Amino acid sequence: MMREEETRPLSRRTKTVLLCVLCFLLGSLAALTVVWQLMGQEGRTLLRANQLIEQRFVGDYDPEKTTDAALDAMVGSLGDRWSYYLTPDQAKQVREERRNSYVGIGITVSRDLEDGLKIRDVTPDSPAQEAGLTAGEIIRSVNDIAITPQTQEQAVQTIKGEENATVTLVVEGTDGARRTVEVVCRQIQKTSATYTMLDGQVGLVRIKNFYTGTADLIREGVQALQEQGAKALVFDVRSNPGGYVTEMTEALDFLLPEGTIFRSRAYNGKETTYSSDAACVDLPMAVVVNEDSYSAAEFFAAALQESAGAVVAGAQTSGKGYSQVLFGLPNGSAVGLSTARYYTGSGVSLIGTGLHPDPACTLDQQAQEQYLAGTLLPQEDTQLQQAIQALEDRM
Repeated sequence: MMREEETRPLSRRTKTVLLCVLCFLLGSLAALTVVWQLMGQEGRTLLRANQLIEQRFVGDYDPEKTTDAALDAMVGSLGDRWSYYLTPDQAKQVREERRNSYVGIGITVSRDLEDGLKIRDVTPDSPAQEAGLTAGEIIRSVNDIAITPQTQEQAVQTIKGEENATVTLVVEGTDGARRTVEVVCRQIQKTSATYTMLDGQVGLVRIKNFYTGTADLIREGVQALQEQGAKALVFDVRSNPGGYVTEMTEALDFLLPEGTIFRSRAYNGKETTYSSDAACVDLPMAVVVNEDSYSAAEFFAAALQESAGAVVAGAQTSGKGYSQVLFGLPNGSAVGLSTARYYTGSGVSLIGTGLHPDPACTLDQQAQEQYLAGTLLPQEDTQLQQAIQALEDRM
């Protein structure tokens, strides 16, 4: 004979637990439904495509590369030359550089060559300088791996290696001779602004970027030059990639008299105005610019021209009047999106036009390379001399 199992009514506690679980499940389902709707057709399409690749693709593939390619193409489709995508390694590198502090050997390289990295700049007191590396030399291999278009990014990341890591480079000198150099990576503190006194008591301040700490360095340099008896100031923002609005406006506030010095208009229409107080530096000023002066560098020059009547000399600037914000993504990558437009204090946009210097002048290729290497003498720098001459004519 089979015995039927006794059925008992559920306790009050059990009923409460089941009710909570049911509410949680229903709530999660509702939340998922909302998320699914918010994703929109485009978002669901991307998710489905990724799912199909994961579940149905017959070959081997690298999910990280697939994600990188999709995100890069997505940002590229915007048609905005200023918006960009960064892989996790690139995003980390950019954030370090914007702090003007990073781990590496202390060089800036260009990637114009297919079979090497050309050294553009060597940081003073860096491992690279101590190892005898100089601007103009070419790195042909890193850790026994020859530099090719396929290994170039890997080479750059290796040079930006872990602290205390030894990097072995094959370097080709300007005479064509090659040598092997071992360099140990360490923390590098970049100096984003330097100063010197030129003939005629003209103070020169070279500003390499407007990232962390630059405003303080500009202030320190100008004050030191004033103490040395400077009669005029020249600011060099050639090949300056721009930087943070806060650093630029803090420097301008120190230099300029009371008034509006900069404006921005965000994607949502919100306008922000930046002003200077009455305290200022009462000296004649000039700014030297070139085609590689971007964003904050251009607006720094424009503000000095509008508010202090500064001479702007050199070559027409890039015309970058958009602001980018770097947004981090879950996998460590990032997208830099144009989120605002910039204007001068008087409301002028530089988008697509840049600044038109007067006097206008350029450097030949050899002088340009010497300038980037830091070996161009002031008296041989025609753009600098034109700025000084125009400045003296107004004094």
